[in-house]
Amino acid sequence: MIHEVTADLVDWHRVPDYKRTYALRRGRKLRHLVRLAPHIRDLAGETGTFLWDDLSILQFTPEMRARTVFLFHHYEPLQFDSWPVEPLLWRKLFTVLAQCRVVVCVAPFWAAFLRNRGVRNVQVIYNAFDLAEIDRVRAMEPAHCKEQLGLPQDEIAIYAGKAVHWKGIERVAAAIKGTPGIQLVTSGSNTIGSPGRHFDVPRHQYLSLLRACDVGVFAPRMREGWSRCAAEALLLGVPCLIQPIAGLGDLAHLTNQPAPVRHLLTQQIRERARVAPDESKAVYETLSRFNTTYFRNAWMPLLT
Repeated sequence: MIHEVTADLVDWHRVPDYKRTYALRRGRKLRHLVRLAPHIRDLAGETGTFLWDDLSILQFTPEMRARTVFLFHHYEPLQFDSWPVEPLLWRKLFTVLAQCRVVVCVAPFWAAFLRNRGVRNVQVIYNAFDLAEIDRVRAMEPAHCKEQLGLPQDEIAIYAGKAVHWKGIERVAAAIKGTPGIQLVTSGSNTIGSPGRHFDVPRHQYLSLLRACDVGVFAPRMREGWSRCAAEALLLGVPCLIQPIAGLGDLAHLTNQPAPVRHLLTQQIRERARVAPDESKAVYETLSRFNTTYFRNAWMPLLT
């Protein structure tokens, strides 16, 4: 979205992200750094500002870092794939981030996390949303969305997020297992074998899927940035139960969403499914201020 909202004033040039192209996870970040090194050497003579979000900033010169806006998503050792070197790289990263022009993160939790590690020039810019896209889907009837997706009208469809590691899908599935009238729904590439109804669909269908769901349950083990999935579910009128962990906790606090309690989860789901429309409206009003205009106004002074 950064590229889209600033395209009229910023001339963007990109380098490849190799680490997502490897089928084998083991050591992929190290392979990525090696392949990226020649590109970074070529960048040393370029003028302008660098927008970076990658460990490869360790290969920048101090002069290059001084012109860098670094986008910090989150820090999660559960996702390390290059032991034992990767923890050392992250430790070094926290020392060089202090040399950057500014570090941007998506939630207050991560701003405090960075400041505690000596990074002083930190700014929070929340994830933003195309409200025209959101409003088109909000105008759709949830019952119609359920019908289109083949979800039973007489069951509570709970959206538990992307079916990938450490997102907590297994924990939610175990807590509701055998409960009649509740249907687990997940999305994404499904690397864990989700036991519920799974949908790997294009974005427009994904938003319709969120609209079809009655409750969102987000209980990850990993420390997320802010969770776009949870925020989009809330914008589309889905009341949620949100584990207050890392940036996800900031989202839960901002929108007054309660935390899931494992032994009470089915009861909580039924209660959240009966939430009054006024709560959904208030949540929408809270999150809708993070629109594309907000995003552009927040980013442009850092990039020009």
